[in-house]
Amino acid sequence: MFNRLKEDIDNIISKDPAIRSVMEVFLYPSLHALFFHNISHRLYRLRLYFIARLISQISRFFTGIEIHPGAKIGKRVFIDHGMGVVIGETAEVGNNVTIYHGVTLGGVGTEKGKRHPSIGDNVIIGAGAKILGPIDIGKDSRVGANAVVLKSVPENKTVVGIPGKILGDDYFSP
Repeated sequence: MFNRLKEDIDNIISKDPAIRSVMEVFLYPSLHALFFHNISHRLYRLRLYFIARLISQISRFFTGIEIHPGAKIGKRVFIDHGMGVVIGETAEVGNNVTIYHGVTLGGVGTEKGKRHPSIGDNVIIGAGAKILGPIDIGKDSRVGANAVVLKSVPENKTVVGIPGKILGDDYFSP
């Protein structure tokens, strides 16, 4: 668990240019939320649901980041600023993902089973984005700020708008 903590600290330092010292990292809500999620997720897997949810809710109170204990979070995830981030029970977040404030990885119904998105490796999710339902966001993709994504996104794509639309390959060409 402490190797993971060190990895999260190093990740925050590498991704946030505002960091002036290692001690500042300990003030980041992302670090606290991921640390407590790691504990609550282990308890959840042991079917200690109430204790897992209690730890999750205490973490939410102090960080403003709500991660359901059932969510699967990869390595080197960075939740920048974090306030208002919600990650649902069946969400899966890959490795090296950056999530900005106000992001929701949510469901669209009350059915049982997989109902939250799966986020691939190396994805960046802009502030205020809402990714809803059991969809996939392909690795190395980008989700623009305030986008509402209701359909899967292939690898190496950028999606923006309400509802989210994938930008064409020639969008960034001169």
